Amino acid sequence: MILDLLRHGETECGGGLRGSLDDALTAQGWAQMRAAVSEGGPWDVLVSSPLQRCARFAEELGERLALPVQVEAGVRELHFGEWEGRSAAQIMQTEADLLGRFWADPYGCTPPGGEPVSHFAERVQRSVDQLVRRYAGQRVLLVTHGGVMRLLLARARGLPREHLLQVEVGHGALRRLDVAADGQLTERA
Repeated sequence: MILDLLRHGETECGGGLRGSLDDALTAQGWAQMRAAVSEGGPWDVLVSSPLQRCARFAEELGERLALPVQVEAGVRELHFGEWEGRSAAQIMQTEADLLGRFWADPYGCTPPGGEPVSHFAERVQRSVDQLVRRYAGQRVLLVTHGGVMRLLLARARGLPREHLLQVEVGHGALRRLDVAADGQLTERA
């Protein structure tokens, strides 16, 4: 299966840790996503996170391409708990040590009230495994979040777990992975 990963564009509430917050795209965010897919495809299947910053664009694209959109809850963003909606600078003011530990080892440090990265990783992997079983041999566009893309790209690159948050994924980024029947990920240039 070919898995194209598209990160949502800029959102109305701006930067910071968005997580499970369901904010909408800005005009710039829509433009970022439209530009990203203009040279992409063709796709056989469109899959999206349920959060509107992904799903609304997927619906628009699905209408344009005459493809249904499958909403997949397992590819929603990591839930950041008490840090949701806050920027790193804001968190640094009160929890600098904890934020530093999270950046250094996201698997070993969970934001207060947040989802452990190990649980997030298992959830995302289960979803990808289901997509592989369902759409083997097809080309899938997955409209998702920065955390999901970082996770899958880090695995494809063979990076250690501690390097997860060092993977760069901008708004509207489009990346391609080959997914083998056994779930092995390979990044395409």
